[in-house]
Amino acid sequence: MPHLNIEYSANLEQLLDIQGLVDRIHETALETGIFPLGGVRTRAEARKYYRIANGDPRAGYIHMMVRIGSGRDLETRRSAGERIFAALCDFTEDLYRSRPLALSFEIHEIPPDTAWRKNNLHELLKKEPTE
Repeated sequence: MPHLNIEYSANLEQLLDIQGLVDRIHETALETGIFPLGGVRTRAEARKYYRIANGDPRAGYIHMMVRIGSGRDLETRRSAGERIFAALCDFTEDLYRSRPLALSFEIHEIPPDTAWRKNNLHELLKKEPTE
């Protein structure tokens, strides 16, 4: 874990390097030092149908929800969240200054009693040659 889900209004697609945003968020999550490489998944999805505030067609939004395994204390979750949200804000700064834009971010813990996983990525990463 974590799973970093980026949802955004489709009108931002031509204005923002979405893959660049995914890469920045992914790297920032790893830089926190609390998430293992084999567990980090970052994805983005445009929402074609939306309405924001007064319906201004220039208005856009980016909402991030990060789902993490349970067990980390509040200070650790808050510190990681602040770093990841800061990366989102930094990446979108120019866009934020040029048009109406709503940014939101939240972290959710996944309850261990109702979550199932199967993942061989950790083993694969152990086999990668080191440089």
